Amino acid sequence: MKAIWNGTVVAQSDDTVVVESNHYFPRESIVSEYFSDSSKSTQCPWKGEARYLSITVSGKTNEDAAWYYPNPKEAAKTIEGRIAFWRGVAVTE
Repeated sequence: MKAIWNGTVVAQSDDTVVVESNHYFPRESIVSEYFSDSSKSTQCPWKGEARYLSITVSGKTNEDAAWYYPNPKEAAKTIEGRIAFWRGVAVTE
């Protein structure tokens, strides 16, 4: 699977985990130079606290376009150390 934004592959892996129709990529599969920490966080009742990352490619920034669960609840342990995407990031084969 590939995550593509602004014409650039920002993550690629054959080992994604699908939860609620979102592909969670291993942390080591992202191109870290495109990502920066965001101050945004949200709560999920069964996964826990999500933290967000912004993606910057070719001078354009997609705020809070990726998220992860740094300490997921037991029911969501399969996505620990993984990152998912939204806000216009295309996830394709």
